[in-house]
This record gives sequence, C-alpha cells and structure tokens, in this order.
Amino acid sequence: MDFELSDDQVALRDAAAALLEGRCPSTRVREVAGSERHLDAELWEAMAAQGWPAVERPAHDGGLGLGMVEVAVLCEQLGRHLAPVPFVGTVLAHGALAAAAAPGGDAGDAADGAEAGDTTGVAAGGVSGLGDVDMAGWARRLAAGDARGALAWSSRDDAVLAERRAGTGWRLTGRTDPVVFGPDAEVVVVFARASGVPAVFALAQPDSARPAPQPAMDRTRSLARLELDDAPATRLGGPVAAEALLDRAATAVSAEMLGAASRVLEMTVQYAKDRVQFGRPIGGFQAVKHRCADMLVDVEGMRSAAYYAAWAVGAGDPEASSAAAAAKVWCSDAARRVMASGLQVHGGIGFTWEHDLHLFLKRSQLDQVSFGTAAHHRERLARILRPRAEAGEPVL
Repeated sequence: MDFELSDDQVALRDAAAALLEGRCPSTRVREVAGSERHLDAELWEAMAAQGWPAVERPAHDGGLGLGMVEVAVLCEQLGRHLAPVPFVGTVLAHGALAAAAAPGGDAGDAADGAEAGDTTGVAAGGVSGLGDVDMAGWARRLAAGDARGALAWSSRDDAVLAERRAGTGWRLTGRTDPVVFGPDAEVVVVFARASGVPAVFALAQPDSARPAPQPAMDRTRSLARLELDDAPATRLGGPVAAEALLDRAATAVSAEMLGAASRVLEMTVQYAKDRVQFGRPIGGFQAVKHRCADMLVDVEGMRSAAYYAAWAVGAGDPEASSAAAAAKVWCSDAARRVMASGLQVHGGIGFTWEHDLHLFLKRSQLDQVSFGTAAHHRERLARILRPRAEAGEPVL
C-alpha cells in the first residue's frame, strides 16, 4: 500500500504553496489581522479563481472533481501560511448542501420525521433565504466563491434546538459556540437537535442579520457566536448527516493544525541553528536537540493521523468516524506540545509581538477547540469502540 501523496496531489500542494507564498506572507497576515474584517478578500478571490472552493465538486459540474485528501492538502497549506480566508467553512458548507440536494439526499436519515429535501423557511429581514433558493443553487455559489460559508457546532448537544412548525417550517433557537468567519458567511450550516436527535440545518445570513465580530486571540480570522431566536432554517439531514459532517470538520481542522505545527517546527529548527550562545549554536545543546526531536515525532504523528482520517472519510470507510476522532485528539494534543516547545526554544523573542510564532500559537489554540476538544473526541472515540469491545471484537 502506498501511503505517499500521488503525483497529482503533490502538484496541488506545490501550486497551493506557491499561491500562498506569493499572496499571503506574514506581512499580509499581520495587515489583515489589524483590520476590521480579519478576511483577505483578494486572496479569497485568487483561490476561487483557481477552483479551491470547488475542490470536491464533480468536474462535470464545474469543480475539480477531487476528494477529502485533497481538501486536507489545501488545509495543511492554509495552516502553514495562516491564510485569513473562510476555506474550511465554505468547503464544508458546500459539501453539506450538495449532499442534501443530490438525488436521494437524506434517504434513510429522517429520524426526526422530516422529509428529504425540505426547503421551508424564509430568511429574516425580507431577504430571500434558503427557503426559496434551492440548496443546489447555494452549493454552486459556494463552489464558485461567490458566497462564503461557515459551520456552527456546539459542545453541548442541546445548545441549539430545532422545531418544525406547521406553515412556517423549521426554526432554530439557541446559542452556538464561536463560529469561525461567522460574521462574514452568507450561509451557515448549523448542528442542532431536532426531536431529540442530532440534525444539520442551513440558514442564510443577510448583511443585516450577521453577528458582529467578537474579540478573539486569533486575529487572523473573524469569530462570533450565533444567537438564534426562532431563526428560519432548512433541514439538510439527520443523525447520519451530522456525524459525517463532524468527521469532515474534525479532519479538516486537524490538517490545518498539522500545517501550522510543521511550519513552527521548521522555524524552531532554523532558529536553533542560527542562535549562538556560549560560542555555539543552541541547536548543539542536548536539551534543545531533544525538544526539536520530540516536535518532529509529534508533527509526523499528526501527518499520519490527519491523512489517514482524510482518506477514510473520503472513501466512506467504516472506520471514518473513529479515524476522524483519533486525528482530532492527536493533532490537538500534539499541536499544543509543538507550540510550547517552539516557544521554549525561541526563548524571549518567541513571546514578542514582532515574532510570528505567536500568530501560529493563537491560530492553533482556536483550532484545538473547534469542532470538539481532544477530551470531547476521546469520549466520542470511546462511544464508537465500546460496543466492539463489549462484543469481544477487535477495536483496531
């Protein structure tokens, strides 16, 4: 079995790296971080022109016709360059909408009693929402980069509740966890509970209804909670759709953490070679060498976990959920260790605003808690594997 990226995947990685190196240097990241929006519109347009938002859309429908592994390749590069763009939320929202709009979408997944393809609901503020615009149309806009998407997940199962009302359709009530690029998204896919079971909904955000950005440590992305008070929404799927979307989200964020951690490892090794103390580079001291070696082990472990999860999710493998949960656990814990070691080796300079290390640390800290902490996914993994263990079946 070949565990390396294919030639086409390597070409995609190199092309993505070239685009981001040219358009997203740290000076540009800092400029965007200091602005009001925390979003690089020019970079987003360049990515859309190259088809990044349509990476998973079939080639016959204007997309690149690729899969989850390629999404992970792009997410890794976005993490390496701290790109201030809503790629992850847009790709995930596109996938959820496209799957719900496809023939047979939501089939066998109507535990809450909703019919497949339900499109009731009109957006607030007199602006056409998902209720009278078909899901396929929204998916096309997201794939073209004409609209931006976000994913709203909450650590509490009952944080957002969905209720279906006669004549008005689905309504969402509750308060989500902070949503990355929530203030900039035209459409948000929301995890909620409907009739006591997990489900996935989509709602449109006209300009007048978008939440204001909230203060956050990671200033390379906008952030806001959604306060939903009887908000009209469209149902995309039930428990199966919710589980699959969480797998995709956990995998994408794991790949982004991998990219940030690999860049911090390179920065740290280079600094250990350049920084001279007591007449020799600090990389020659055993304690520093051990730190860097541990960072390498963590990064390579992250790579294996993230890309295995991407393959499993993309292939529809039975182990997809356990692989995604394991990737989120390992990458969250390993990213925290890598960032801590990078700070330790850099010493005082690593804590200053002038050095880029703090930008990676803050981005990583937000990714570690996005779509479930390591503790959350450990519990999820235990729930997945426990029935096998009780039945005497192998868990690996």
